[in-house]
Amino acid sequence: MDGNLSDFIEVMKTIVVSAVTLRKGGTLTILRQCLAYLSELAAQGGYRIVAIVHQKDLAFYPNIEYVEMPHIIQGWGKRLWCEYVTMYRISKQLASVYLWLSLHDTTPNVLAERQAVYCQTSFPFLKGKWQDLAFDYKIVLFTLFTRFAYRINIHRNHYLIVQAEWLRKGFSKMFGLPQEKFIVATPDRKSGIKVEVKNSANNCYTFLFASTPDCHKNFETLCRAAALLERKLGVGKFKVILTISGNENRYARWLYRHWGHLKSIEFAGFMSREQLYRNYASAHCLVFPSRVETWGLPISEFAAFGKPMLLADLPYAHETAAGSRQTAFFNPQSSDTLKIQMKHLIEGDFSFLKEIPYQVLAEPATNTWQELFDLLLR
Repeated sequence: MDGNLSDFIEVMKTIVVSAVTLRKGGTLTILRQCLAYLSELAAQGGYRIVAIVHQKDLAFYPNIEYVEMPHIIQGWGKRLWCEYVTMYRISKQLASVYLWLSLHDTTPNVLAERQAVYCQTSFPFLKGKWQDLAFDYKIVLFTLFTRFAYRINIHRNHYLIVQAEWLRKGFSKMFGLPQEKFIVATPDRKSGIKVEVKNSANNCYTFLFASTPDCHKNFETLCRAAALLERKLGVGKFKVILTISGNENRYARWLYRHWGHLKSIEFAGFMSREQLYRNYASAHCLVFPSRVETWGLPISEFAAFGKPMLLADLPYAHETAAGSRQTAFFNPQSSDTLKIQMKHLIEGDFSFLKEIPYQVLAEPATNTWQELFDLLLR
């Protein structure tokens, strides 16, 4: 009996997932999807899964051992100490770690047979504006921090994981790593929510921008375009729906103070996923002017409806819009260009919209968590 138990312990491979800063939004979704798959993998036998998280209630699944670290988010000093001191101690206590996967950008100092890091943020590529400091200085500091923190221990990784081809090329150049070390793991384009596409009988043409009130989302370009358009066409011809209320933070209050008086802009506030999809179904067009995104999920979500999209002329938008049928791009700093495109759509001119072809991704690339872990564990 003891011999059999020893043999069992020997063949068990330990996979550690570190994700102490992932608590909300798309990054938390990544953590949940990852652990959901690993929970199933552990049930099949042969793997021990350890998850180091902020709180286990955020992503709790059977067959997984949890280590909670709720205080790490209190400062970058604690985060760095955790990554390069605490994680090392944990890896020593776990003895033989086969794969250590860091889901939040940095490469910890650990003892493991192989390591991989999931590069979740695109902030190293954010071209800042002076207003960013006034609206949220933390975003500016975080941009600088990620450019520094990404580099530490980066060469330890067997693979680096990104969500898009443009990030593979960008990080490869930034860090001097071969593109073959990057796995492009594209997000699932299926929403899981079925909503009937509605053709609105309302003569008021509706534009929608779904995003959070962060200054790099660039709401002001759309607001300025709407102001110019309302001045030219008057009230009642179109409406712009924003998923912010105008009182969430300094940036949102600035937006509302400058453009909240416009009849053509609706500060609709936060929407649940179901509410958002109802607005996708009823809106005529998605506008997405964000200055930087890892993926730009609303683009792929709205593309499934086959309706027009006006997107920032940036690498992330071109890649995420692949497969869309009616799309045009604009300089994210040019409200005039966006105004002209919006005016064309209001007047029924769709001639400038194009179909965006799918891109064939270079290997290594994956579409599911099983494919990704097959690569990481191979």
